[in-house]
Amino acid sequence: MSDLFPPFAPDPHEPRRRLFKPVPFRVIAPNLITLLGLCLGLTAIRLAYEERLEPAVFAIIGAALLDGIDGRLARLLKGTSRFGAELDSLSDFVCFGVAPALILYSFVLDELKGLGWVAALVFAIAAGLRLARFNVMLDDPNRPEWQKNFFVGMAAPAGAVSALLPVYLHFLDVPIRPAVAPLVLVYVVFIAFLMVSTIPTYSGKTMGKRVPRHWVPPIFVAAAAFIGLLVSFPFATLAVGTILYLASIPFGVARYRQLDRQPAPGTPLATGPVEAGPEQP
Repeated sequence: MSDLFPPFAPDPHEPRRRLFKPVPFRVIAPNLITLLGLCLGLTAIRLAYEERLEPAVFAIIGAALLDGIDGRLARLLKGTSRFGAELDSLSDFVCFGVAPALILYSFVLDELKGLGWVAALVFAIAAGLRLARFNVMLDDPNRPEWQKNFFVGMAAPAGAVSALLPVYLHFLDVPIRPAVAPLVLVYVVFIAFLMVSTIPTYSGKTMGKRVPRHWVPPIFVAAAAFIGLLVSFPFATLAVGTILYLASIPFGVARYRQLDRQPAPGTPLATGPVEAGPEQP
């Protein structure tokens, strides 16, 4: 019976197998930025609970800036991964769905009691649905290349920054009193509708891949001017930028429809039958 199970002595010179493969830092770096944005979103929730709205808004803006960096950094370093995509969606839901809803509720929507809480819930759920739809559309192989320049509905970071417009106006000494709470509720639900709608909005994902040389100095000047205005007059810059962004949506829709009417590359043009003319003598 002992011959059926002979003793086994492992070879001491045999290399040990690693349980986990090492992960390149180029894959970790974008996820670290995503986690930093998630920390800002959670901090914004705490600040809203403490009724410190000004730093809470800055935390949301910081999270939005980091959200625009992590994806581009991942594509630049070729460090995209499924884990990073899922982590980014989770971070976006907290930073641009839950946190803005709680900030707006603690700001003025709580004056409407249960109705204000319903509006906050609608906004947070709309952000979650918008992110879920975005993840599903990433796996669509039949999506035309030009459609990558557009989002289907308002992006979650843009929705969060736009929804906080009443807070910006409050810090600009515009009276946002409890009597204005119903208007704020309608505005928040309107932004939530834009996020879950199929209205195309410009994404700007391909911006910066190829920039004409003569456009480089103006871009640097414009970026420096924007940063200076954002630092010196943060709420005025955010309010004006939000209004301009909302006003630009119809132009994005018109551009999307114009591109959608154009035939796809490689599609043969339809030609009608050629009528024979009268014979020449």
